[in-house]
Amino acid sequence: MKIIPLLLKEFDQEAEITRKFLNRVPVEKFEWQPHKKSMKLKNLVVHIAELPGWVAMGLNTNEMDFAASPYEPTPVSSLKELLELHQTSIDNGRTALEQAEEDDLRPTWKLKNGGQVLSVMTKYEVIRHSFSQTTHHRAQLGVYLRLLDIPVPGSYGPSADEPGM
Repeated sequence: MKIIPLLLKEFDQEAEITRKFLNRVPVEKFEWQPHKKSMKLKNLVVHIAELPGWVAMGLNTNEMDFAASPYEPTPVSSLKELLELHQTSIDNGRTALEQAEEDDLRPTWKLKNGGQVLSVMTKYEVIRHSFSQTTHHRAQLGVYLRLLDIPVPGSYGPSADEPGM
C-alpha cells in the first residue's frame, strides 16, 4: 500500500474542513483572547493557516531550530489575507507531497531549540504531526468561535450549529 495517496486524501479533507472554520473568523476580534494564557485569535488563526506548509517544510528540510529561526507569524490584517495565506500553505504542502516518493518519508527530521533536541521523528511523522496540529488548533478555534457566539461549522459530521448539514 502506498502512503502518499492516503496522505494526500487526508490533506485535502483537512484543508476543506479548516477552510470552513477560517471563513468564520471575525477580523474585528483578532486581538481577542478567552484567557490571559490563551493565544490571541489572530495568532491562533495564522498558525492554523500556516500549518499545511509544514508538510513542505518537513519534506524539504532536515530540521527546524527555533534558536536559529525564531517563529514570526505571517502578518495578516483581513479575512482575505488569512484565506490567501491558508491557500498558499495548502498549495506548497500539497505540491511537496505530490512530488515526494515513498522513500522520502523515511529520513529523520529534528525539532531543536539551539543545542536542545525537542523531537526526532521521520518525515512521515512530521506530516502526521502537522495534520494533528491542524486538528488540535482547529478544535481550539471552535471553542473561540463558540465563546464569541459565532456558529461552529461541523468537522467530521454536523455540529450543534449545523444539525443535519
